[in-house]
Amino acid sequence: MLDFTWRHFNKDVILMSIRWYLSYSLSYREVEELLLERGLSVDHSTIQRWVQRYSAELEQLFRKKHKRRRPYISWRLDETYIKIKGKWVYLYRAVDKGGDTIDFMLSDTRDEQAAFAFLKKAIGSHDLPQKINIDKSGANDAAIIYLNCLLFLAGLWPHAWVEDRQIKYLNNMVEQDHRHIKRRTNPMLGFKSWDSAESTIAGYELINMLRKGQFENAGNMAVFEQFYAIAA
Repeated sequence: MLDFTWRHFNKDVILMSIRWYLSYSLSYREVEELLLERGLSVDHSTIQRWVQRYSAELEQLFRKKHKRRRPYISWRLDETYIKIKGKWVYLYRAVDKGGDTIDFMLSDTRDEQAAFAFLKKAIGSHDLPQKINIDKSGANDAAIIYLNCLLFLAGLWPHAWVEDRQIKYLNNMVEQDHRHIKRRTNPMLGFKSWDSAESTIAGYELINMLRKGQFENAGNMAVFEQFYAIAA
């Protein structure tokens, strides 16, 4: 449950401001102007704090209570670049063959350890896939090999085994899906802190999942109604 105790503005204003920023190509100052048109004087730095404070929590609530549950047996895994404090870091992302977002993770390295950490995170919330398609990254390949070694040592082979595929055209889906994140991060000068990047990107990913229809039993609810329902 989100905690809005001691906030100067009520819950509805805070959530509306967060949704505007995460959903559209708006700066914090532009959200400030939109609120001012509605008679609400909110400094852009306050809106920034709201986004950083609540975005990750909203994404976690969605994941726990509302994200559509189904077997995700075929993954497409890839990473893209995000700038934090002037340094390029890596955003690991995975989608299934239907385009649904599986998981994401920021990492300051692009190696076997980082790739395995991402696999561990994604499998922890979505179970073991049958297949993972990757690019020609040796780090991702090594991580899947290591995962299969662990499954073998645990005595789970051949019932639990991940097929490692490197078919370029199959990864076009996840590469295209990166655009939903890059559309928001590219105009920026970069994030000023790791925590800010993690929380804000979690918010971008949340909106992306809602637009993909990953809200369980959404019925006829619009995307904005789904967003507010998460915090209800």
